Amino acid sequence: MWAVWGLSILSTIAITVYGARLGRNEEDQLFLADSSNTAKTEQDEIAARIGKIKPLKRAVLTLAGAMTAIVLGYYIVDAIRQFR
Repeated sequence: MWAVWGLSILSTIAITVYGARLGRNEEDQLFLADSSNTAKTEQDEIAARIGKIKPLKRAVLTLAGAMTAIVLGYYIVDAIRQFR
């Protein structure tokens, strides 16, 4: 149980760091002129890469949350059983 929880937390950290590294060159700009087409293309590619890992990141976060709830639930139930 603890191994799965630890693995889910490490996976969450790894995917968060990977997503941050992908998006470090992303800029919040509005490209109005055609002269900046290459910059717009680069930003679109970065946004597409970040978009590809979003479902994986959501799944890993869900797994980490579920495992945290399971670990907490286990110890709460154990504490209740001990005090009966």
